[in-house]
Amino acid sequence: MATQVVMPKLSPTMEEGQLSRWLKKEGDKVSMGEPLAEIDTDKATMEMQALANGVLRKILIGEGESAPLGQAIAIIGDADEDIAALLKSIQSKPARPSSTPAEPAQSAPAHDSTPTDAKPALAHDGKPSSENSRDDGRQLISPIAARMAAEAGINLKSVQGSGPGGRIVKRDIEAASDTNAATAKGAPRLKPMASAPHQPGLVYGPSSFRDEPLSEMRRTIARRLVTSLGPVPHFFLTSEIDMERAADMRASIHQLYPDTKLSINDIVIKVTAAALVQHPQVNASFQDKTVRVYEHADIAVAVATENGLITPIVRSADLKSLLEIAGEVRELATRARARKLRPEEYTGASFSISNLGMFGIDEFTAVINPPEGAILAVGAMAPKPVAHEGQIVIRQRMRVTMSCDHRVIDGAVGAQFLQTFKQILENPLYLFLSE
Repeated sequence: MATQVVMPKLSPTMEEGQLSRWLKKEGDKVSMGEPLAEIDTDKATMEMQALANGVLRKILIGEGESAPLGQAIAIIGDADEDIAALLKSIQSKPARPSSTPAEPAQSAPAHDSTPTDAKPALAHDGKPSSENSRDDGRQLISPIAARMAAEAGINLKSVQGSGPGGRIVKRDIEAASDTNAATAKGAPRLKPMASAPHQPGLVYGPSSFRDEPLSEMRRTIARRLVTSLGPVPHFFLTSEIDMERAADMRASIHQLYPDTKLSINDIVIKVTAAALVQHPQVNASFQDKTVRVYEHADIAVAVATENGLITPIVRSADLKSLLEIAGEVRELATRARARKLRPEEYTGASFSISNLGMFGIDEFTAVINPPEGAILAVGAMAPKPVAHEGQIVIRQRMRVTMSCDHRVIDGAVGAQFLQTFKQILENPLYLFLSE
C-alpha cells in the first residue's frame, strides 16, 4: 500500500525543513530504516530514514526546497501500484508556503525521524522543483557560493555550476579556489578593486542587489534573538584581566605536551565553570514562575559557521580537566561547522561564552540566549602598557563583558561572579589545586 513520506521533526526547535539532497531517486527500492534524504534543520543537516518498504514512486519537492513539518515530500509504494488517487489527495490539500531554494548542505549522521501529526500539504503540482535553469542568460548562484566567490575574488562567469539546472554551489567555488587558509586565520581575503573606474558627471542609479534566502539556522537565530534583547532586561558588566600567568601556563603546558592544542578560550571555559560553581545564582535560567539553578556548568561555546551561529555545549565543564575541555571543544567545533551535531549537543546550556578575540575585537557585548541567565563576551588578549608594582610595564591584558538577565541575576551577584572569574584567571594555578 502506498504511503506518504512527510517532513519529520528532527530537532526540538524545528518548524520546517529544507531538502538538502535526495539519497534515492524515483524508481529506487527502499527499506525501512534506510537513509532516504538529507534534511537541513535549524541547526544541523540530518539523514531522514524511510519508514516503509517499497519503491520510491514519487518525489514531491526538489533539492533546496523547504516544507513545514508534516507536509508530504514523497510517496513510497509497490512498483506497479496505482498512486494517482493518493497524489490527487495530496495535491488537493491547502498549500502552505515554503522558502526559496538555498544552498545544498553537507551530509550528516543518521537520525531517527518521527512524523508529526500535522496534516500534509503540497505547495505545487507534485513535480520536483529542483530545476533552476533560466532562459534569460542569467547565472544561478547560491547565496553561500556568491559570498565565497566575492571573498576569493573569483569571476563567476568562469565557473561551471554543478547544482540543479547549472546552479553554482559551494563545491564549485571550492574547486575554483581554496579559501580555507584565509578562513582559518579568521580574516577574509581582500577582494580586487572594481575594474570600472568612476566616470565624472555620470549619474548612477540605485545599486543592484540580490535577496539571499534565509537558511533554517538563520531563521531560528532571528526568532530567538527577537525574544531576547527586548523582553529580557539586560545589564552589562565589564572587567579587564591580567593574562600574564594564564599565557605562561598555556606556554608551559605546550612545552610539556607538544601535541596538545590548548587555547586561551579553553582556559576561559574552565575558569568560567569554576566560578559558576562558586556562584550558582549565575548558573541559572529564567523559567517564568521559577529560577532554575543548575548543579553543573553546561557551557555553550559560540561557533561561527557559514550558515550562522551555533553553540555546542561542554557538559559538566566543572568536572573536566583543561585538556579534556580542549579536546572536546575542538571536536564539537569541527562537527558544528560540518553541521553534524545532534540536537542534545547544542540545546540546554546553563551559561554561554562568545569569544571574538581571534578577530582582533577588544571588547563587545553579547545578546543572551533565552532562557539562560547570562553570556560572557570575551575580547582579544593583547600586550598593553599598564601600571604594575609601581612601574609602567607591558603585560598581556584581556577585557570581558558579561550580559546578565536582571530577572535572574542582580548587579552585585554578577559583579561577585566576575571578581571570582578574574581572580582565578589571574591565578590559574587554582585550577590544579582545586581538582
